[in-house]
Amino acid sequence: MSIPVFDSAEQISAAAENMRQTVLALPLTPDAILDVFEKWSANLGSPDTADIPGVAFLRMWLRRGTLEPIITRELGQEALHNSWTPDGRARLKAWPLGVIGHWAAGNVEILPVLSMTCSLLGGNACLLRLPSALVDQTLRLVEKMIQSDEAGILTERVAMCAFDHERQDLQDVMARAVDGAMIWGGAEAILKIRALPFHPRARLAVFGPRISAAAMDADTWCNSQERKSWCQRIARDVWQFDQQACSSPQVLFLERKEGHSPSGFLQDLKDAFEVENRVHPRQEIQAGMTSTICQVRASWSLDDNENMAIFPLGPDWTILFGRGSAIPVPTQGKTLTILEVDDLLEPISRFDGSVQTLGLAINDTEKEDKLTLAAAVRGVDRIVKLGRMHVFAAPWDGVDLIRSMMRMVRHVRSSE
Repeated sequence: MSIPVFDSAEQISAAAENMRQTVLALPLTPDAILDVFEKWSANLGSPDTADIPGVAFLRMWLRRGTLEPIITRELGQEALHNSWTPDGRARLKAWPLGVIGHWAAGNVEILPVLSMTCSLLGGNACLLRLPSALVDQTLRLVEKMIQSDEAGILTERVAMCAFDHERQDLQDVMARAVDGAMIWGGAEAILKIRALPFHPRARLAVFGPRISAAAMDADTWCNSQERKSWCQRIARDVWQFDQQACSSPQVLFLERKEGHSPSGFLQDLKDAFEVENRVHPRQEIQAGMTSTICQVRASWSLDDNENMAIFPLGPDWTILFGRGSAIPVPTQGKTLTILEVDDLLEPISRFDGSVQTLGLAINDTEKEDKLTLAAAVRGVDRIVKLGRMHVFAAPWDGVDLIRSMMRMVRHVRSSE
């Protein structure tokens, strides 16, 4: 059994309708889906897929222990077995929308599959448009799902499209064919996809372009005993997805402490970056990114005599240290800007809704509560411990990942 890859209007329309009939005729319980996901997670550890960036996180996401609490929270206590959940005198039960279209960005290798799993968990069928750069990786990941799906309960609910993003005719056909859509990408791509001729009842979940930041208070970075482990967590967050994911920290705001130099912290962070680079070396880098990194290093040092730039001879990683409370234009490519501030509330109060995730290392609980409240008010959707900025969990961008592509049916008995 294999997953078809379509590139014509007739094939796309027919595949969507066939899958829609499958959803109507063969309802699935989340419990049965999780059985397949568990096997899929194990199979992804084989050598032919283990080298795909992000697979370690995908494997963890697919585990029952990760997903059961999310399903219960989003769909109700009885949802695992497809039963009704009591709600006062009424009862609630989730039903799939039907066929969900997935338009994934091409900057994160596992994103098409990750998006697909969200709607499969709700019993939907999935029509994926594969970014040209991710066709090979996605096919390898999905092949492991097929191997894990002995009864074919998920395989028959997945179809993939491979066509150039400029093929407006095929984009239109795909939009007309689906009952809902999960859309990921940059501003231009998002606007184009949202303008497609979706059915008026189609449900859209949009995950647009955002960036992420981190903050560390003075008590944390001044504690030499714990500082090394925090630096390891920062390096881990920076290295994942080469800083291209929305959850990647681009800047770390460091609370200044009178009479204490950040030199010890910067040395520990440099050491952590060097270790991470040895364990997870970059496999390749585009010439344009190398040029951008070199330009940023030079301009940072020239802009202010007090600025510091720490980096190896090559473009593997870069630490830029200075002062300020505004988020700089992201460089990516494992380039972390560290800005010293007198009060961590100062940069957070300037967030404008573009910050998705805020990674924190705060020693004082009361201070962290204040920072969390301020960040939430300013549009941040995920506030987590440093080292966990990429842990994929619902809600994401403030949206439930499974429930967003489902209908919640409410039933009040006529005898009530």
